[in-house]
Amino acid sequence: MAKQATRQDHRHDIDFSELMDVAGLQTECREALGTKDRPLLESRAALLPILRQASVDGREKARELLSQDGSGLRCARRISWIQDQLICVLNETITESLYPEGREIAVAATGGYGRGTLAPGSDIDLLFLLPEKNSDAMRKAVEFLLYLLWDMGFKVGHATRTVEECIRLSKTDMTIRTAILECRPICGSGALVNQLMSRFDLEVVAGTGPEFVAAKLAERDQRHKKAGDTRYLVEPNVKEGKGGLRDLHTLFWIAKYYYRVRETTELVKLGVLSREEARSFEKADDFLWAVRCQMHFLTGKAEERLSFDIQRDIAASLGYNARPGLSSVERFMKHYFLVAKNVGDLTRILCAALEDQQAKAAPGLTQRVISRFTKRLHKIAGSVEFVEDRGRITLADPGVFKRDPVSLIRFFHVADLTGLELHPDALKSITRSLSLIDSALREDDEANRLFLSILTSRRDPGLMLRRMNEAGVLGRFIPEFGKVVAMMQFNMYHHYTVDEHLIRSVDALSEIDHGRAADMHPLANKLMPTIEERAALYVAVLIHDIAKGRQEDHSIAGARIARKLCPRLGLNAKQTELVVWLVEQHLIMSMTAQTRDLHDRKTIADFAEKVRSLDRLKLLLVLTICDIRAVGPGVWNGWKGQLLRTLYYETELRLSGGFSEASGKERAKVAEEDLANALSDWSEQDREALVKLHYQPYLLSVPVEDQVRHASFIRETDKAGKPLATMVRTDSFRAITEITVLAPDHPRLLSIIAGACAAAGANIADAQIFTTSDGRALDTIHINREFAVDDDEMRRGGTIGRMIEDVLAGKKRLPEVIASRAKAKKNKNKAFDIPPSAIVSNGLSNKFTVVEVECLDRTGLLAEITAALADLSLDIQSARITTFGEKVIDTFYVTDLVGHKVTNENRQGNIIARLKAVMAEQEDELQEAMPDGIVAPQPAAADGANVLPRKSKAGV
Repeated sequence: MAKQATRQDHRHDIDFSELMDVAGLQTECREALGTKDRPLLESRAALLPILRQASVDGREKARELLSQDGSGLRCARRISWIQDQLICVLNETITESLYPEGREIAVAATGGYGRGTLAPGSDIDLLFLLPEKNSDAMRKAVEFLLYLLWDMGFKVGHATRTVEECIRLSKTDMTIRTAILECRPICGSGALVNQLMSRFDLEVVAGTGPEFVAAKLAERDQRHKKAGDTRYLVEPNVKEGKGGLRDLHTLFWIAKYYYRVRETTELVKLGVLSREEARSFEKADDFLWAVRCQMHFLTGKAEERLSFDIQRDIAASLGYNARPGLSSVERFMKHYFLVAKNVGDLTRILCAALEDQQAKAAPGLTQRVISRFTKRLHKIAGSVEFVEDRGRITLADPGVFKRDPVSLIRFFHVADLTGLELHPDALKSITRSLSLIDSALREDDEANRLFLSILTSRRDPGLMLRRMNEAGVLGRFIPEFGKVVAMMQFNMYHHYTVDEHLIRSVDALSEIDHGRAADMHPLANKLMPTIEERAALYVAVLIHDIAKGRQEDHSIAGARIARKLCPRLGLNAKQTELVVWLVEQHLIMSMTAQTRDLHDRKTIADFAEKVRSLDRLKLLLVLTICDIRAVGPGVWNGWKGQLLRTLYYETELRLSGGFSEASGKERAKVAEEDLANALSDWSEQDREALVKLHYQPYLLSVPVEDQVRHASFIRETDKAGKPLATMVRTDSFRAITEITVLAPDHPRLLSIIAGACAAAGANIADAQIFTTSDGRALDTIHINREFAVDDDEMRRGGTIGRMIEDVLAGKKRLPEVIASRAKAKKNKNKAFDIPPSAIVSNGLSNKFTVVEVECLDRTGLLAEITAALADLSLDIQSARITTFGEKVIDTFYVTDLVGHKVTNENRQGNIIARLKAVMAEQEDELQEAMPDGIVAPQPAAADGANVLPRKSKAGV
């Protein structure tokens, strides 16, 4: 468990003496200045190393003490104290030796520094208060102090003003008002600071509480929007993100401004927070400061984003250890998200208290606006427990939940039916009544009926589930769900915590259910109204990842949870079996579509064997879409949609008995005739020559309209006398750009194409490799789109096509262009550890050996793997390239050079060993011998005679 502070954190509780010898520092500075008439630059140069060393030593000691006691608040207070002493010593030295008039100035801390807390890399916010009658020498004293702080490397936010100017500006500028609210004297004239604070209290704060509260809450909402409006982003911003330090400080500013308090403990005496809530506030503050201080210490800068590459180190420095099913970093991040959730609870509770006192109002407060805060309660039809208060649902009386705990679920059901917002008072009561959700309530038929009704609501089930989760109800009512609340997965694929992912999956399902996703998911949109077991689908979508974080496979463990949970929720035996199957198999459609060759009949036969019914196929398709959509922004794209639709249609054909039993030879003959008919405007001689170019695999797997495009492309290339050429087209719906390459055949052709794509920054999603009967290769590469506008994407595709041509023609050296790309791209993947894995299987295809590799992604990886396969005398027929964040799963359908499967076990073992070596970036002789990429013949040998061909695929 992480280290906890052992006593209350108040600044006067801490022994600061071990951080710095202040008297000794003062003496050293005096001695360094020596005579009074030294040039200013010399004086600064003399003081700088002394003060810098004192700062470095003090901060190092603070870091050491943080490792010992684990208290973030103490660390922040220690660093603030160190900063105070540096400024005091510097100010004293300046007024003694350089500018005596500087004694009349007040130096005060504002903002976060004013609260007496600083992170190692925080900005230093200072206010220099001048007397009304001030001189040039006073301003020069300020200037000297500022220059030295800048020389020491501090980022200083500063203002030099009179008391009158501060009061005038804070009346119109909310940022200045907030800064002065936290004003704290450091050194100099204390009387000026006292004068400012008493005038600020009387002339600015008095009577403006509601206005300040409204402005701060609006500012917070704006900040959340900018940072990503969820507290469950897996790389959170500790300072600015939802549930972070700034939210906590906003609460304190509001409390301080409205209730005129100095400490959060005073809010307990006022009855705003319970003792437990005040403790939660302090714990959250302490934890977030510990994380932030460790981040600054670790990175050596003001790093506020808890990114993957530092999470593991921060977890270790805070003392987290691994547990079964959860790594130390996942445990640390779960704690982080639970704290962020507590900050949300505290915000709600404080807002409820403010509303009781008619404090929160819209900006531009007037008497007319205040009137909306007078209580106007209305009955809600069919409900005696709840009433409406200005468009929000609240409790009819405080004893509702105690009398009937089922009302804790009913509250959200009625809110869903009426479309009312939730009153903060009611949410505060819910948070304080969570202990009433016990095993009796969980087994209550009415409570479960209400919950299922919320989950399958035709309105906005995701919204209500999120509110139940935020209030802590969902995790208590379904304890298995509670275990994944705030749980993150340490990878770059999942953008949200598990609970947020599951609720977002329900959001996606509701969107399809409402018919709002027709553009993105035409097939799912068409199928959804025909799905009979709608309730079973909603339950499966909500719980498909409910067993994450356990030692066993989460699909199997989740199916076991589903078997127990579904009857409790009121599902019958048939529905329960359906949910169990969907949860257990929820990954199969996605993995088959993305990592298998969908033109291979065995892929479809194996998948159909597992699905077995059209009803299950429909449900699985919709669940798969919702799951991928909810992973994070940008994860779903049209290419994945196209793959899923292809798999659905092929499987539907198989399950409904429409799968053709004709032999490959017979089907290829029909395909030849179709192509000839499509080229009816060609001369018979040209038509015959073109049709003869293609072997069976091409004719059976490429749609006839694409065959016609390829035919024109080949004819134009031949007419131009080019040895190689590329053709580009893009498809915005499928989110894919297709590059077709015609070149003399070569064992390493795919490797060189992949390397050229990597050098151009393109991600290959899929590759189809065909050989023509005249010894050329016709390879089609699908790359993920980058631009929304077709013209922009076509220009990008053209650039990538030219890169491929230049590398093939030897105009550019492949190792060099890949190296420059890898250097330019910051590799975030180094934070992750994925052991390289390679599998060779003969059971996944009737004609090909399937080689599947899984490892950490990096620039140029595909080029290296395909080069290794060529070196191993393997011929690649097709490739599926799938990236899941930092992890890549590449599947290759291969044969040996005579078109047979690789059946020899020694050879299979050799393939696996060689691929693992490539993935682990181990040097070997064959890799070193990788050519520059020259495969295009010289113009004199344009017939391709001197090029080593891959094997003919006529017999495949």
